[in-house]
Amino acid sequence: MVDMPAPSLPQQQLILTIYGLYGRRGGGQLPISVLIQMLGELGHDAPGVRSAVSRLKAKGVLTSVKNGGVARYELSERSLKLVSEGDERIFAPYRAATGAPWVLAIFSVPESMRDRRHQLRTELTRLGFGSMGAGVWIAPSGVREGARKRLESRGLDEYVEFFTGDYSSDSDMRAKVAQWWDLEALESQISEFMDTYGGSLEDWTALVGDDPDKALAASSEDLRRDAFRYYVPMLTLWRRLPYRDPGLPLEYLPPGWQGPEARRIFFSVHRLIAPLAEMYAMSLVQEAEAA
Repeated sequence: MVDMPAPSLPQQQLILTIYGLYGRRGGGQLPISVLIQMLGELGHDAPGVRSAVSRLKAKGVLTSVKNGGVARYELSERSLKLVSEGDERIFAPYRAATGAPWVLAIFSVPESMRDRRHQLRTELTRLGFGSMGAGVWIAPSGVREGARKRLESRGLDEYVEFFTGDYSSDSDMRAKVAQWWDLEALESQISEFMDTYGGSLEDWTALVGDDPDKALAASSEDLRRDAFRYYVPMLTLWRRLPYRDPGLPLEYLPPGWQGPEARRIFFSVHRLIAPLAEMYAMSLVQEAEAA
């Protein structure tokens, strides 16, 4: 038995994680009873879950579906696209090499549309861009395509032009990166993950070994339930980091940067317990369908 961390996470974020992991595997739709049961395993009561689902529906994130007289919800088409694009960023991490190209995002928004300007700044920050100055943002070139898709889905792409190239200067890049990115905020998020899940790989390896196939074959329902209770919050907390951290070269980051170690731990634990958690989650879906 491993200690069960309890990071403070909004119900809406947990619901999106559940849909991203299991909704698509369950045909896209999840009965509200299953959502209540899954969130109940994570310590949330039924009224709170129903309220969170209603808010997500009002935002256009979820849509309701009637099937066999059972209340079900699925991701809206727009949300499904965003979740799928997010998977590419979350589960396919990379780190840019020193001297690799950069992408510049340059935007111009009319004064009468200040709200769009604020939206652009917010989205570019979430996508891992650093701010070089008014309307000029920078990131390793590998994030360009994902950023383009994200801004397009938000209706913001018409205000932005992307340029890719080298940075030709003898300036101290470590100092520049510290100027363009809020590294303290990013480091705080990485530290939060490490404080919560830094010992997770050691704990789970001691419990199930290092072979995920053998662990799944030998697992009990209680172990799969514990894996579900552990993995969903862990992924929810983790998925913020691959966006905020665009994979800056380590040479440009402060000494002792914990980002690579956080990535190693997450992906190693993901490899071990994601199959256990999925088997438990899908068993709840199957039980609901059979009822």
